[in-house]
Amino acid sequence: MKNSEIKQRGRPLLLEGIQASLKRLNPRHEAVPVLSAKEFSLVAGISGEDLLAKTLRKHKFPFEHNILHDLSLSAAPLFQMDSLFLTRFYGIVFEAKNIAGRLEFKDDPPQLIRTRDTGEVDGFESPAAQVERTGDLLELWLRTKGIRIPIYRAVILAYPKQIVEKAPAETPVFFPSHVASFIQSLPRRKTLLDPHTFNQLADILLTSHVPYIPRPVCEIYNIPRQDIRTGVICLRCGVIGMVKIKRSWRCASCGLLDHKAHERTVREWFLIMGREMTNRDCRKFLRVDMKTASRILRSMNLETIGSCRYRRYIMDLHK
Repeated sequence: MKNSEIKQRGRPLLLEGIQASLKRLNPRHEAVPVLSAKEFSLVAGISGEDLLAKTLRKHKFPFEHNILHDLSLSAAPLFQMDSLFLTRFYGIVFEAKNIAGRLEFKDDPPQLIRTRDTGEVDGFESPAAQVERTGDLLELWLRTKGIRIPIYRAVILAYPKQIVEKAPAETPVFFPSHVASFIQSLPRRKTLLDPHTFNQLADILLTSHVPYIPRPVCEIYNIPRQDIRTGVICLRCGVIGMVKIKRSWRCASCGLLDHKAHERTVREWFLIMGREMTNRDCRKFLRVDMKTASRILRSMNLETIGSCRYRRYIMDLHK
């Protein structure tokens, strides 16, 4: 049987931008606690999504299926799926969560209440309501393509340390160890997609994916640009301020030579500071002169807007 993981998870750009920002902010900056908390949350979420992907990957099912991770589609609003398990009989939208503590799903209004071991209580958007809404949007998207198949929904809790005190009324919630049995339990009496349509749908899903580009970190968290420390960061010792030499960069602190340090630093600018970079932005952020900045920007094959002194550069962050 054909078992295909046809789309893997994309780069976690927001996490990458936050981690780059934390390196460039003064440790006492007021935004550091907020960014650190978001970093922790994103890392936990990604580990849950990766565990789900690993679980789906290791099981061999006796029927054709395609798996797409981190898939974003547009059905008027843009919607994102952690994992989509697609067969010729049905599809399943999985929403992975990694929120430690005692969890209570409320249905009216939809909300997830988490109680920590310390007794502290936090409220979140209900992942059950979230995956139900996502499933509805996927059904709508499929109907525009002339396809009608059942779409099941499930919330996957990454680890057993997440204790469910009250589950949602309709949406299944379980751990990765139960994913395979859940998939096997779904009805397969009637084949709804012929082989050609099934394969064609996989191609349409891939080409319809809308890569998510987060806003720059300074814009999201209202951090003044001037608070971001400039300079090229040494990968070995973490000191800011590598010096440009012929065909490379040298760290004045540990002596490391890194001939691609400018590429990493320009990428950090786009993640932290803005969507468009000018020559002035480049030379200020990398601490180089105008000719060096021009040479660096030309060498990176960036998309350009405008000409001469009004030229601006755009980076495809997913490459």
